[in-house]
Amino acid sequence: MSRRQEAGKKKEKQIKYFDYTLLFIIIFLVGFGLVMLYSTSSYNAQLKFNDSALYLKKQLSASLLGFAAMLVVANIDYHIWLKLSGFAYIVAAGLCTAVIFMGTTLNGSTRWLKIGPLSFQPSELAKVAVILFLATIINRIPKQMGKFSSIVKIMIILLPVVGVVGYSNLSTAIIILGIAICLIFVASPKYLQFFIMGGLVAGFGTIFVMLESYRAERLKIWLNPEAYEKGYQTLQGLYAIGSGGLFGKGLGESMQKLGFLPEAQNDMIFSIICEELGLFGAICVILLFLLLIWRFLVIANNAPDLFGALIVVGIMAHIAIQVILNIAVVTNTIPNTGVTLPFISYGGTSIAILLTEMGLALSVSRGIRLERV
Repeated sequence: MSRRQEAGKKKEKQIKYFDYTLLFIIIFLVGFGLVMLYSTSSYNAQLKFNDSALYLKKQLSASLLGFAAMLVVANIDYHIWLKLSGFAYIVAAGLCTAVIFMGTTLNGSTRWLKIGPLSFQPSELAKVAVILFLATIINRIPKQMGKFSSIVKIMIILLPVVGVVGYSNLSTAIIILGIAICLIFVASPKYLQFFIMGGLVAGFGTIFVMLESYRAERLKIWLNPEAYEKGYQTLQGLYAIGSGGLFGKGLGESMQKLGFLPEAQNDMIFSIICEELGLFGAICVILLFLLLIWRFLVIANNAPDLFGALIVVGIMAHIAIQVILNIAVVTNTIPNTGVTLPFISYGGTSIAILLTEMGLALSVSRGIRLERV
């Protein structure tokens, strides 16, 4: 039998794969997020805008846009991003730089660009661009990842985006660095240099925090929230968590969202989940994210090539880091960083970009071929 015939028979034995489990988890998370968003924001939306469903409508519109983008991206061969990742990185860096000079300020933070009636956060786009860009670079030099000099070069290439993002949004800069470290860890055969790089990043972060007085103040508030007026949000979040008990007060029955916990629909939404659904609900949410990460691991382990595996690992790192940071902030384990809870917190740009990332993971899963039994 010729090699061509053997290859043809082997191909016939393979079945196309699509991760429907991942898709189901995503849909469930988004649906749960919309329910919790309405429960959390309806009172404030009614008071401020005379429309209790305003936040829900905006989030639903962004979610529908995100699902459309997810379906489109899922049906595109992910190898196309090998050619476009450099362009995406430059565009993301340019938009993040534009925020410094032309950004719109909301709630004391300048993180948005406004184009006509639409506003979006370029830093969210930067996360995806960095994942694709780093996956492309590492895919081109896999054998050189054992050299410390190669890792240093990668981090230097990454500094422009980290710098412009960190100028106005330190938490997102930390997430981008975390994604980079995870990808380097996966690609590098030597663990020592990974820990060295992690130490350098920690040192960089410490210096960056000390450059601005308000960042250093957050450390003091974290250590003793009762002594500072700005510790009010942290304390109210902890009261919400403590009052929820084992099974919570019931959906929609939160007291802290009635003006006591400012902007509860954003990065503090996990505290309302704890208050309304209790410890049981909080654990269920964490388990959902663990299931999501498990599916990423399955796809990454079975990806057709290194590039696909790196894309999924980058997405997994993004979700995991953001979930850990958000829950740690809400429980006052770390200082306040302003990181939202993926798929659940309010934020149109965030949900749309996250769903687009899920499309990338599904695109990689479509490339997996299983042997027919």
